[in-house]
Amino acid sequence: MGGQPERLTWAEADASVDRLAAVFHAHGLKKDDVLVVQLPNINDLSLTYLAAARLGIIVSPAPVQYRESELGYIVGKTDAVAALTTDRIGKHAHGDMLMTVAGRSPALKHVFVMGETCPAGAIDLEPLLDAVTPKQMKAARDAMKTAKISADDVFTICWTSGTEAQPKGVPRSHNEWIIMGAGVVDAADLGHGARILNPFPMVNMAGISTGFVSWLLTGGVLIQHHPFDLQVLLKQMRDETIDYTVAPPAVLNLLLQNEALLAGIDFKRLKAIGSGSAPLSPWMVKTFHEKYGVQIVNYFGSNEGCSFPSAWQDVPDPAERAVLFPRFGEGLRWKAMLHDRISTRLVDPETEEEIREPGRPGELRMKGATVFSGYWRAPEVNERAFDADGWFRSGDLFELAGEDNRFIRFVGRLKDIIIRGGMNISSEEIEGHLMGHPAIAEAAVVGAPDERLGERLCAFVVFRPDQSADMAGINRYLTEEKQVAVYKQIERLEIIDALPRNPVGKVLKRDLRDRLGETAQA
Repeated sequence: MGGQPERLTWAEADASVDRLAAVFHAHGLKKDDVLVVQLPNINDLSLTYLAAARLGIIVSPAPVQYRESELGYIVGKTDAVAALTTDRIGKHAHGDMLMTVAGRSPALKHVFVMGETCPAGAIDLEPLLDAVTPKQMKAARDAMKTAKISADDVFTICWTSGTEAQPKGVPRSHNEWIIMGAGVVDAADLGHGARILNPFPMVNMAGISTGFVSWLLTGGVLIQHHPFDLQVLLKQMRDETIDYTVAPPAVLNLLLQNEALLAGIDFKRLKAIGSGSAPLSPWMVKTFHEKYGVQIVNYFGSNEGCSFPSAWQDVPDPAERAVLFPRFGEGLRWKAMLHDRISTRLVDPETEEEIREPGRPGELRMKGATVFSGYWRAPEVNERAFDADGWFRSGDLFELAGEDNRFIRFVGRLKDIIIRGGMNISSEEIEGHLMGHPAIAEAAVVGAPDERLGERLCAFVVFRPDQSADMAGINRYLTEEKQVAVYKQIERLEIIDALPRNPVGKVLKRDLRDRLGETAQA
């Protein structure tokens, strides 16, 4: 954003939250109003969450990669009355972009902008913060007292992509966030005053539960990181003497393959690292423990709260912890605090039969304190998201494993999504955009395996007669005309004569994935 790094004490943060809440209240924001926020991992993002919480405002955070298409949909779906961003993030003019969105969205009355410049019609936030009066502060405090906020009120609406063409809003209450944060603190064995380094965008389950809620619950220190830069992250790990951080499996593998990078890190203090979003290497989990005394916590998680850890307290063997998760429910007892707060079961998605024998994949279904109540203003989607008994359909396939079937092992996804660097991307969304391209007759999007990001977007494309396009041109169409986020660009283009289909016309994506596997093997 062009600003300088800043450090705040708890008292300074408290005063900043008071001023921000006063500005929100002075502009008419009240309980249950929706505020769309698009900020990177900076202190102001935490302050915004806290100021909104005091007034009962619902925060809807958007990844910094989102553009007009996604932001316009979010604003319309939530009837957001305000938005907060900065004039630029990197080279992109986010303030101007949100003003464009506001011009198309009658309900969006206020666009607060931080930074050096403020677009015409937007509200320059920082001068207002400096000019807050005692009268405004008192009025905001009075509003906090009369808002009657409960822990079951919605605190955030985060966004997730599944098989639906459009993102789905996931409302979560204070209680639902607190239980997830407590689960992180418990799994990582974090004590009071823990120093937490957070490199995950604080806009969804991974970043908010790890970075924001765990920091609050431990009364500790939150060190933010964004965008991901390995050398900066390593410097923070050395300079900040951290107790805990999180990283994708590929990054942890890379560090052990280049151990000189780990020099200078205080491993007497850094005792745990969280990871997930892709299968973990047993070698990596074992080596971090044996050489550095670091326990790797394996997380499975989703924005909907279908989330749980595999930690050393319950799965001491590193090789098992890399691939197995404790099975919660059925009277099974574990040391993890979440064990009696959530229940899981595996179900055959075709027959709805509960699976009780090992080695047979089934869809993970889940109930409990961490699981959300349903997607925002999406009754049709909710009918499909929960089964007849109220269990959330995760769309993820697991199988029973281990002694007495006490564990579950992830084996794949039922839903057609691509997880690129921890971000869920709907194949259907991208396919819908590609079908609008003048040269494309048919398209299917699948995830191409990638060591660093887990998956990258691969498009299998059938061109119209006498038409063609290259990958750069298709991506310009996606980002400029369709205005989708940059991370949703095609990263591999496969041109074919026809998409493989079954007898009823459904595209056989497994055949397309097999082609990718054969190419990689060759």
